[in-house]
Parts: sequence; structure tokens; C-alpha cells
Amino acid sequence: MRNRNSNIILRGTAILLLSIAIVLTTSSLVGYSRERNNYPSGMTIAGVPVGGLDPQAASQRILEVYNTPIEIQYGGGNIQVNPTILGFQLDTESMLAAADLSRTGSSFWSGFWDYLWNRDPKPVPVPLRATITEERLRAYLQTEVAPRYDQPPTSAQPVPGSTSFTPGQPGQMLDIDRAVPLIEDALRSPTSRSVALASTQNVSAARPTLQNLEILMKQLVTTSGFDGVIGVYMLDLQNGQEINFAMNQGQDISVTPDVAFTASSTIKIPILVSYFIQNGKSPVDDATNDLILNMIRQSENPASDQMMARLDPNRGPLIVTEYMQKLGLQNTFIGGYFCNAANPCPLLQKFSTPANQRADAYITEPDVYNQTTVSDMGMLLEDIYQCSQTGGGALVAAFPDTINQNSCKQIINYLEQNKIGQLLEAGVPEGTTVAMKHGW
Repeated sequence: MRNRNSNIILRGTAILLLSIAIVLTTSSLVGYSRERNNYPSGMTIAGVPVGGLDPQAASQRILEVYNTPIEIQYGGGNIQVNPTILGFQLDTESMLAAADLSRTGSSFWSGFWDYLWNRDPKPVPVPLRATITEERLRAYLQTEVAPRYDQPPTSAQPVPGSTSFTPGQPGQMLDIDRAVPLIEDALRSPTSRSVALASTQNVSAARPTLQNLEILMKQLVTTSGFDGVIGVYMLDLQNGQEINFAMNQGQDISVTPDVAFTASSTIKIPILVSYFIQNGKSPVDDATNDLILNMIRQSENPASDQMMARLDPNRGPLIVTEYMQKLGLQNTFIGGYFCNAANPCPLLQKFSTPANQRADAYITEPDVYNQTTVSDMGMLLEDIYQCSQTGGGALVAAFPDTINQNSCKQIINYLEQNKIGQLLEAGVPEGTTVAMKHGW
């Protein structure tokens, strides 16, 4: 009887223990299955902690982090920018797929065994996968940031009523090439979402504008008390901008048409150009070279007369005038040879020009023998320069059979020989090449 009771007790105990084991195992399986549906503790996707989250919750957390606006600090401003505006796009699907492979890639039962022994699986971090459209990022910097926060340089400004300038101020411009990688790093970071664009290009103070330069030149005239007539023409050969004004007794006067002046020895530039128009493809012989140097460097009138006589013994000055008119310089002429006061030459032809037909043409008392305007002379020098640089321009277009780049370079070389140590030469920086012909 005792043995029978003992067997019953043992059998009941075994059944109880087995039932407990089944319950515990089932409970553990359910717990493990639930845990297996989530990412393991300590796991990160794109640097974002996702341990204990299911894929949907993990995806939401990643989007919340990387869709947070980044802050761009530049030029004293704090700019909040949505990453999508900068061309940032997360590849969430591929990151979750990689994370799921890490989560479910191992054997269910080996994972369950580790779970029973409280051994957490080693988390495998999933790196960020995203694309950034650099063109959109650059476009945003160029159209939104730079125009609003750049500090352009300011040019020197003339001081009213004086002959001096206030200095210009340097500017600051966004260095886009250096800004792009800094912003890309911020877009790819889950924590460092702010970037200071301290890398900028310092821009030197701008040169005075031609408008301000004209103001200063006019102030120089008025403050000096000059009561005569002055004409100014200046052309920037780099950009084609020009200054052209005239003043009489400190007051502006019209330059349409320009003001006629006695050409004096400046007419020797048209004489030199006319020689090359007629003989441009022939080498300059020694005798002619000496005449040109005496005409330009020594400003000798007899040498000038001989140069015009080589164009035509009788009509030399008129040939020079015809060439200038063909170039469109309607206000430039020489009506006779220079000769001298003791032996004057006759006026071969009297010229009427737009400049000397102005109602106020008398204010400069232009000589009937030779006249020009500052704009005519400036445009002639421009034609010579363009021809010497490119082999083109008005001179070559008007006289293609004789004028070429080499002849224009020779003209400039001769004008460079006119060294007097004052006037233009005294007003330009040391070492500046000056090609000119002064006239008294």
C-alpha cells in the first residue's frame, strides 16, 4: 500500500514539474518571439538608437531625427533649413532591410537558447544611407544665403567739396566650395545639426566707380578755381566704360556734340596713324624712323610736315583728315602744313564739323588749321589699342589692306618714346607704360 502511494506521489510530482516546465517554456517562447520582433538593445540605425523598437517605430524615429531642420550660421544670421530643400533624401528601406537581416538572420532556436541564458545578441550598427543632390545645395547657397547675408565691398567715395576720397570697405562673400562639405556633414549627422560657415572669402574694397571718379575730377576743377574750358574723355579698356564731360568756368556743358579744341601737337597721332594706313605693310626705313621719332619724341613741326608730304606733297594734311573721317572721327582735321610763323603755309581747306558748329564753339577759340575733340582722340587711341591686341577693330575694318596688328604695335611703340616726365607720366604708378602724344 505504501509503495502504491509513493508511486502516486512521484507521478504527481513529475506531472507538476513537467507542467511547470511547459508553462515556463511556452512563456519564454512567447517572450522571445515578441522580443525577436523588435531590434536588440543597443542597436543603432544611421546613428539613431532603435533598441527595443519594431521596424515601424524605428523608421519613424529615424525620420524625425533626419528631417529636423539644420541650422546654418552665416553673416550674423541663423538660418533654419529643411533638409529636403537642400537635396537630402534618406534611403530608409535599405537601412531597415539591413537591420532586419541582423535581427532575424540567426537561427530562431539558437537565439532562443541565448535568450534563456539571458545572453543579449551583439548589436550590429547600420550606417546611414542617404543621398544629397549637390546641385540643389549649391543653388540654395547661391540664391538664398549669399544674396541675403554676403557683405559686398564698398568703393571709395568722393568727399563732397574736396579733392579726396573716403576709403572703401572690404566685403565678405560666402565660399560656397568650402560651405558645401560642412553642410553635407551636418545633414548626415543625427546630433550635430548646426554648422557655422566661418570659411569665407574676403573681398578687397572695390575700386572707385567711374561715376565717382568723374565726380572727383569735376571737384578738382571747381576747387582749383580753374575758369577756363576743360574736356575729359576716359575709356576703361577692360570693360568699355567711359567718362566724357566738359566744363566751362566750373560749370558742366554739353558734350553732344563734343567740344572743339585746337589739336596742336596731338594731331601728330593722326599723322602717324595715316602714315601706317598708307604704308603699313612696308618696313619703316631709317630716314622715316628718324622723322617719326622727331615728330613724336621731339614734337618737331618740320618732321611732321615731311611725314605728311610723304602721303602727298600737296594734299598731305587733307589725306590725314580724310583717313580720320573714314574712321568716323568727324571732328578731327588738319587743314594745312605746320610750316612756321616766319614762313606760314596756306590753309588748304576750311572744315566745318559738328564740334565747331556748336553755338558756344567760340569758348575754346579753336584754330582753323587743326582741331579735334577729347572723344575723337580717345576713340582713335582705343582703335590703335584694339588693333594691337586682337588685330581687329575699326582701324583694320576701315583699312584692311594696309593696317594690321604689327603696324598698330609699332604705332604704340613710337608713342611710348614720348617721355617728358610730367603730365600723364607723373600721375600714374611707377612702372606703368604710357603711350601718348602731348600738345601745347
